[in-house]
Amino acid sequence: METLKKYYWKWAGMLLLVYTMYMGFEGQVPRQAILNETVRNLYFHVTMWFSMIALLGVSVYHSIQYLRKSDPLDDLKSNAYVVTGLVFATLGLLTGSIWAKFTWGDWWTNDPKLNSVAIGMLIYLAYGLVRSSLPDEQQKARISSVYNIFAFIIFMVLIWILPRMTDSLHPGNGGNPGFNSMDLDNRMRMVFYPAILGWMALGFWYAQLRIRIRKIEVLLEEKEQA
Repeated sequence: METLKKYYWKWAGMLLLVYTMYMGFEGQVPRQAILNETVRNLYFHVTMWFSMIALLGVSVYHSIQYLRKSDPLDDLKSNAYVVTGLVFATLGLLTGSIWAKFTWGDWWTNDPKLNSVAIGMLIYLAYGLVRSSLPDEQQKARISSVYNIFAFIIFMVLIWILPRMTDSLHPGNGGNPGFNSMDLDNRMRMVFYPAILGWMALGFWYAQLRIRIRKIEVLLEEKEQA
């Protein structure tokens, strides 16, 4: 019983994802021109991006905490959330590419939001290069923490602000109507919002596993050096 209470959010997250998977493939969705059955991807593609933003946001929090307290654990957590956020970003790109193929006719189009996401991903990949190129642990933690904070700000500008300032195929950008007014009816809301919570729970669970594994690796490295 104590285990159930301790990990209730993980169980809840898994149940939400089972519900999302079932409704995503078997549930009723509105029939809209061009989108048709592909609107089901809303439960996967868009929710991946919500989860990514939440994970990267938490990584920034721990980067700030490291700069305040210089606790190596904060740096470890920040890095784990960045890596997990990039996993979800990659899944978001893949599901988005599939959606684009069936609705826009190509796997990748010259769309401002797609290009902005690509630039943002490169910025975060450079974060990994920064960490791997610095041998000193304290220097690595401090520089990557500062880099992570600015990378998050730039990424948010790239994916939320710039696409709204020009023409874009994405709903809610460049004058296009968002899903709320176009096709997200009550049936889809009953799946969409639980899906966000479910994918977020999975992301935080995965990040925690990475943190635990890294802690074990650090302990083993310290024992070898002793």
